[in-house]
Amino acid sequence: MGKINRHSPRVKLIIGFIYKDEAFFFKSRDILKRRFGKTDFESGAVDFDCTDYYEKEMGAGLKKRFVSFSRLIPIQELFRIKLYTNKVESRFLDSGRRMVNIDPGYLDMAKLVLASTKDYAHRIYLGKGVFAEITLSYRGNSFAPNDWTYPDYRSPEYLNIFNAIRELYAP
Repeated sequence: MGKINRHSPRVKLIIGFIYKDEAFFFKSRDILKRRFGKTDFESGAVDFDCTDYYEKEMGAGLKKRFVSFSRLIPIQELFRIKLYTNKVESRFLDSGRRMVNIDPGYLDMAKLVLASTKDYAHRIYLGKGVFAEITLSYRGNSFAPNDWTYPDYRSPEYLNIFNAIRELYAP
């Protein structure tokens, strides 16, 4: 029988934002900064054109940005953070349509984990309707995609973003 040890590492909170109007990015980012503290990384805007999944709800010409936070979070808080970011999204609805999509996750030295409200074969249930997915794994000297990784997270631009954030996390 394996001995159970308390495992409560602190990890790097990362949040991705999809939006059309940059004002909604800044407003939602500032709300999250009040909750999670100072950011230590903010990417530039990247065209979000790898899928049309959000176009019906949010329109065409979407952008995506990532931020990471200086203060590390307890690993077990991810599902609560997803519930909170969903509440923040709901503050920016227009006729029931989201103006910003907010996707939290965390990064450690070995992986990037994203929270989702959608179940699938490669996702683990965390509680309260939230699942976790290892989206990227660190292999060799860079993050690398897994078989199920979304197309945008496979791009060199995204991989560079997460490698840069990993450098901020590295002890």
